Amino acid sequence: MPNLSGRMSQLGTETAFEVLARATALQRQGRSIVNLGIGQPDFPTPAHIVEAGRKALADGHHGYTPANGILPLREAVAADLYRRHGVGISPERVLVVPGGKVTMFFAILMFGEPGAEIIHPNPGFPIYESAIRFSGAMPVPMRLHERKGFSFDAEEVLGLITPRTRLLIINSPGNPTGGVVPKAELDRLVAGLARHPQVAVLSDEIYGEMVYEGAHTSLTTYPELEGRLILLDGWSKTYAMTGWRLGYGVWPAALFPHAERLAINCNSCVNAAAQHAGIMALTGPREPSQRMMAAFAERRAYIVPALQGLPGFRCATPGGAFYAFPNISNTGFDSRALQSRLLEEAGVATVSGTSFGAFGDGHLRFSYAASLEALQEAVGRIGDWLERQQRHEAARIEA
Repeated sequence: MPNLSGRMSQLGTETAFEVLARATALQRQGRSIVNLGIGQPDFPTPAHIVEAGRKALADGHHGYTPANGILPLREAVAADLYRRHGVGISPERVLVVPGGKVTMFFAILMFGEPGAEIIHPNPGFPIYESAIRFSGAMPVPMRLHERKGFSFDAEEVLGLITPRTRLLIINSPGNPTGGVVPKAELDRLVAGLARHPQVAVLSDEIYGEMVYEGAHTSLTTYPELEGRLILLDGWSKTYAMTGWRLGYGVWPAALFPHAERLAINCNSCVNAAAQHAGIMALTGPREPSQRMMAAFAERRAYIVPALQGLPGFRCATPGGAFYAFPNISNTGFDSRALQSRLLEEAGVATVSGTSFGAFGDGHLRFSYAASLEALQEAVGRIGDWLERQQRHEAARIEA
């Protein structure tokens, strides 16, 4: 076998895709599986967006585009950020990329190297830590507290910063927890960052339009972070466009040429038809996205108390996204064992909290991007399975 670079061993993966593969294999065997493992909306891309992509192809948009994205799309992004947050962003700072991960990967590669440290949420999206290790930097986990609705403590985060810290990653609303960082906590964090001007900030706001109470607080609204804030956002979640692979980063002017050079070396550009569909998503009717969020709110209202009612479960109410992250410590099972047994024996796919970092131990992630009927079936199956385990344990003790 050819000799690989040693850093290839540092790349992790997403367990959600591994769970999806196993669930699919079981379904092919004739098993009934309720899949609450994968994090993508169970809604189709709205018809007017699909039509814009189709029309772009019919109109001959088949070639390369500028590496940073077509200007009308970047202008639409800037207008959308002004609509949502009241911030003026130059389209020249917008880099359109194939999905949200690309901005994340570029930022981590830009700041990560041996001897550097990068702070990331834990439990958090697993690719943060994977990419940090791949870059050669040291990942420094930032604990998200269940008691705080899976927000961080700003003073704790600031206490993690050392002279080696290059980048701080924030994700609110967050995956896997659905946690939303309160504005007051962000205020304290930003104030403290004034003491650390050398630290760049990557704000992953891919779920920014999926907040249930109040308004999303974007880090773009803090002028104190100007010159060192990188915004990660995109179309996948809000517009049910996961397969279109369309995202963007907003970069500080001084960093933009480096990000654009990475794009030229990596992916050249994003396919033209998807970009035209992205314009329509941002400028067209918003009712489909609003209906989707209303459905997620209804599902959240069901699944949180339903999980709370399961033996050994407790569940914080997620403030955003479409994930519940119940604590299962009192079930007597560790997270990975429970993930495996629920899939194999109860026919319910979930993801172990340990897939999102060490601080996720004792939790499972449930994606409620599934129908209410599917959620009800899943909770019923889990409840029946837990009751059987309790009966078996009671019989064992009696014997």
